[in-house]
Amino acid sequence: MSDQHDPLYNPDAELHDEAEDEEEIEAYCMSCREKTPMENPQPIWTRRGAPGLRGTCAHCGTTVFRMGKTPAHDRLRRPKPIQVAGKEGARGGHKLPTSVTYINYSVQDVEFAEILAEDLNRIGMPTWLATTHADDVQWATGVHPALVECDKMIVVLTPLAARATHVQEALQFFLDHRKPIVVALLEETEIPDTLRRKPRFDFRGDDYKRQFRQMVEALSG
Repeated sequence: MSDQHDPLYNPDAELHDEAEDEEEIEAYCMSCREKTPMENPQPIWTRRGAPGLRGTCAHCGTTVFRMGKTPAHDRLRRPKPIQVAGKEGARGGHKLPTSVTYINYSVQDVEFAEILAEDLNRIGMPTWLATTHADDVQWATGVHPALVECDKMIVVLTPLAARATHVQEALQFFLDHRKPIVVALLEETEIPDTLRRKPRFDFRGDDYKRQFRQMVEALSG
């Protein structure tokens, strides 16, 4: 006898059991300042070919991110990682495209920086993600070629970024060369004097899309 003919069979209970088997996904919400359940998680691949999830906070609706591979990624074809320039850069290697935006961030904000780069690249705005590896930026012998060749900068501003040496050195290079700089405010932070007059976009709230759109307009202007 099939389960459907069993007088104790309850299809609703079966669906309930399947739902219970689904693991709840959590991500850190910048608005709630804590890990919260992610609603409508969507698998994505970043510009570097890293897997991640994007969704909304179940509590406040803020866009949230979480890096890492899930079974949902198995149904997607992994894109070829985008490399806008090699480490050799200005030493005779690859050159960056004509207009590239340098994303300057602290190590704790790498997930947000990766997603921001992926979104910018998706709409046709090439980016260079800063790196914190000591062998990738040799300040004693000169600056990283990407700093020389990039023509715009996004500073992902948090208290840690405001104190990070590599973030401040890259920022100072752009200031010295009078290149356009915009600020993506990710956490409550005292704005440094060097950034007070720069266009600032508040990503602490629940309207990622509007802030992103306005930032793109500023970078394109």
